[in-house]
Formats: sequence, structure tokens, C-alpha cells
Amino acid sequence: KVADDFGRRYAFNTAIATLMSLSNELSRFEPSSDEEKALVQSVWEGLVQMLAPVVPHVSEALWKQLGHENSVFDAGWPKADESALVRQKVTVVVQVNGKVRERLTVAPGLDKDTLQGIAMEADNVRRFLEGKEVHKVIIVPDKLVNIVAK
Repeated sequence: KVADDFGRRYAFNTAIATLMSLSNELSRFEPSSDEEKALVQSVWEGLVQMLAPVVPHVSEALWKQLGHENSVFDAGWPKADESALVRQKVTVVVQVNGKVRERLTVAPGLDKDTLQGIAMEADNVRRFLEGKEVHKVIIVPDKLVNIVAK
């Protein structure tokens, strides 16, 4: 988003707002393991790299604070780890007659039959289907299961 805001859109204000939002979230995160501490360090480094074109002097000082001897500009633009963008779980909303009755956390890419089966087994869904006949089930993969029952 920041690269697009800087490079294509020239929307510096939204780029800075995005970096501020990331900074706020990061400052609230409490790492509890060495792996999480390394992740936090990596995210701070990326944030400073993205901030450097706008505030170079401050970015250089922050880069040194993060433990680097060289210039932040020698590090280049941060690269996204494509494997980290793959979702491990998705939240699927289950509705009965248009009202949300359950939220399921499932693996992404489940086929419609499996997703419907999991939704129908949920306690709160079964409770609202008691004594009713299912007329239609509408499934939007990885997002929604809508059950119409009368």
C-alpha cells in the first residue's frame, strides 16, 4: 500500500497514515518469544525503510537505533514475503434466515459440501434449525454460509 501510495498515486498523506497505523499497532504488541522479538525488529526496520523517503534524517537516526551501521538507503525498499501472505485460517459467517448465528474459523479453500457440513454441525446453528426444513443453502467460499429454513 505504501509503495503504491508513493510510486503510483503520489498520495503521501495516506502513505504516512498507513505507517502511523502500523506503528501504533506495533507499539501495542508485546512479544513473548525470541521469534516474536525478531518479527517486531523486522517490522520496525521495514517501517523505517518506508519512512525514509519522506523524513530521511529521522529515518537515519532510527535506523542506527535499530542496530545498523550502514545507511537506511543502502538497505533499499522492503520486500514482502509472499509466503507470509497465505492465510492459514478464515472466518466464515453462518446465517440462518438472514441472521448471523455463528462464526466459524476454518482452513481456507474448503469445498462447499465440507463447509456446509461444518456449518450445519455448529451448536447455535442446529438450535435455530430445530423443527425446520432447510430449503436452500447459499455458500460463498471462505466467507459465508446462508441457510434458508422454514
